[in-house]
Amino acid sequence: MKNLALALPLALAALAGCSSVQYDDPQKVETVNIDFGSTDLQTLAQDMVQSLTESPALSMYDHPGKEGDKRVILYMGGVDNRTTEHIDTGGILDKMRVALLSSGKFRIATTQQGQDELAEQVRFQQGSGRVDPAQAKAFGRQIGADAVLYGTLRSIVKKRGSSLEDVQSTKDVYYQFVLETVDIETGEVIWANESEIRKVRRKGPFGS
Repeated sequence: MKNLALALPLALAALAGCSSVQYDDPQKVETVNIDFGSTDLQTLAQDMVQSLTESPALSMYDHPGKEGDKRVILYMGGVDNRTTEHIDTGGILDKMRVALLSSGKFRIATTQQGQDELAEQVRFQQGSGRVDPAQAKAFGRQIGADAVLYGTLRSIVKKRGSSLEDVQSTKDVYYQFVLETVDIETGEVIWANESEIRKVRRKGPFGS
């Protein structure tokens, strides 16, 4: 009996320490907690990409120097995170960039990170003496963006504690994602869109 009493806590401790890792569908709805997650990122990116690709104002852009390809050359700027969470908004833009390029309806100018990498490579080709001069690339031949895309991600968080009438506590999180595209030459906003998400968590008195 004494041995059983000692073995039971050890067995429970072993079970509590067990863990497992498995792969899952990246598109599966993620509800681990109420914080901004993968499903939110995917939803916001998909909403914006659909609006951009369907916009008549962005179907073509003509001006001297465009030659035969009239697709809009888009520079994707930043997204200002004005939520209460630490959110890498660059992940939303990265997902959008891949989808927009895949659509074939846009040309995308490189990011600041890309510009830094290009500058380093051009300096190497021009100044290292290791590259055939006939093949060395030079500055001044990059495409010029027609428009800049940028925006803001905001959140509103509301909480309500439990009461005698309702033993459940509630947390409500609302996200507003707004993007706009501006003509670089004229400063005119030629496209704008808003995507919204609301998430509600209800927790009982013994919930974690």
